[in-house]
Amino acid sequence: MTQTAIEIAPNSALLVIDVQKGFDDESFWGPRNNPAAEDNIAALMDAWQAAGRPVVLVRHASVQPGSVLAADHPGHAFKEQVEKRRHGSLVVTKTVNSAFYGSPDLADWLTAQGTGQLVVVGIQTNMCVETTARMAGNLGYDVLVPLDATHTFDLAGPGGLSLTADELATATAVNLQGGGFARVVTTAQLLPA
Repeated sequence: MTQTAIEIAPNSALLVIDVQKGFDDESFWGPRNNPAAEDNIAALMDAWQAAGRPVVLVRHASVQPGSVLAADHPGHAFKEQVEKRRHGSLVVTKTVNSAFYGSPDLADWLTAQGTGQLVVVGIQTNMCVETTARMAGNLGYDVLVPLDATHTFDLAGPGGLSLTADELATATAVNLQGGGFARVVTTAQLLPA
């Protein structure tokens, strides 16, 4: 099946959410999905930088005691695929799910760039990626989420309920596109032919 390419604005910003070493700790997070996520993120970063489009790296600095994402923990660092591509990128640090509640102020920076389109990728699909995409949609941005450039982990909820990482990713896709927050696409649809 052929996928239709998506038109990308000349100043479309790529938001790379929380691609940090702490997420490699499976004993802390549990089973993950989509092992190709980091490679797809790297391909998008390469394409955005080659086209001279802005790339924003978002890093979570957890304030929870013992977190593998705390600023003083080795897990706070970007994964190698992102670190070696970070040149020229804005870095936003946050302590909550949405990249719009970080420092420096993401919305102010995007406004100064005249950016109206965002591509949101990273970790975790159903947490910081979905929260940032929902907020961006509410703020009026044209939001694209290539689901195959995200990943998440199995998650338990109340009363014995639980969902696998793949089920959570599917729920995020339905929430974002079905709710009108974003268009869910693939990495291939965003890369040059």
